[in-house]
Amino acid sequence: MNHIQEYQTTFLAHLDNYVKERHPKNLYDPVNYILILGGKRLRPVLTLLAADCFGIDYKRALDAALSVEVFHNFSLVHDDIMDDAPLRRGKETVHEKWDTNTGILSGDVMLIMAYQLFENYKPETFQSLAKLFSKTATEVCEGQQYDVDFETRTDVTIDEYLKMIEYKTAVLVGAAMQMGAIVADAKVEDQKGIYDFGKYLGIAFQLQDDYLDAFGNPETFGKQVGGDIIENKKTYLYLKALEFASEDQRNKLIEEFNTQPTINKEKVENVKRIFTDTGAKTATKEAVEMYTEKAFSLLKLLNVSEEKKIVLKQFGLGLMTRNV
Repeated sequence: MNHIQEYQTTFLAHLDNYVKERHPKNLYDPVNYILILGGKRLRPVLTLLAADCFGIDYKRALDAALSVEVFHNFSLVHDDIMDDAPLRRGKETVHEKWDTNTGILSGDVMLIMAYQLFENYKPETFQSLAKLFSKTATEVCEGQQYDVDFETRTDVTIDEYLKMIEYKTAVLVGAAMQMGAIVADAKVEDQKGIYDFGKYLGIAFQLQDDYLDAFGNPETFGKQVGGDIIENKKTYLYLKALEFASEDQRNKLIEEFNTQPTINKEKVENVKRIFTDTGAKTATKEAVEMYTEKAFSLLKLLNVSEEKKIVLKQFGLGLMTRNV
């Protein structure tokens, strides 16, 4: 996986050059703060990986990769405001460190900054990148609205949940990969193929996140294990448990999720037990594997070298088996 480490190192150097003092400071300091706060940098790495796979110097895709990262962090700033979240990556969220108005305005300018990065490409490439970006940004907003709607609904279906995570999370992973292909002037069918590869990996990634939230190792996961249970979030685990549960199990699960969102170790253990006993735990792991295999099935259709297909597959397997 030396390729991935090289992409990360190169991207972080590019990001460091991008993060600079701008005025007014109260607008741009929060932008710089969230951009250097850390994170997996998954999406920009995928942009560089895709560009490399289609035979160009991946550094040509650095601005497209940076655009993806700036947009992703813009969405986090606004999501944190909507969720009234105090922490992001273990540090104060932008709206907590400054205030809500600053978070809204700094988030707004990040969206514009993300578009501006496409100006560094030739007109045809700019047009293709901007068209994909607009479609993806719209879908991410739609996914966020579905997520908000689900908080007050008691009849969310598995299909609805999968559509929500596809829009909120997976389409940006797919778009990140397609942007690398666009910069590389890949054929349209290859652009579509690498997009779908990324989208399916994105769904698997989110389902694995659902799983780790309940059953991850607290020392490696990086977030509070059981956080989704505490917050009464209707994850894939929860919906599968309802589907498989006996009447007693279903009543107990609904009862637990009708309590106020407070840290309650007993509630977490009770719900995890239901997830295990109903088979929802196993079904979630199977879904992660299914979507990962769906992504892998597309590799044989891509016009990239076998060596690059191996790199793509290794990256996907790393996501599927991660514990963080």
